Amino acid sequence: MSAPIEWYAASCGQGGGNNCIEIARDGDRVLMRESSKPDEIVVTTPAKLDAFLKGIKAGEFDHFVD
Repeated sequence: MSAPIEWYAASCGQGGGNNCIEIARDGDRVLMRESSKPDEIVVTTPAKLDAFLKGIKAGEFDHFVD
């Protein structure tokens, strides 16, 4: 049996809200979920998550915002 997954909430979730992104590490996988939908889990790798976050910071997805 594997160890239970430890989820970590972004700072917005520390106030007791139920609409925050949570992240966990499971071996070589990164798991992400929205706290209001804990059964819907997105699975990625650390490298892909890093590239995505760098793209956000660089403005690569700004055209999706009104």
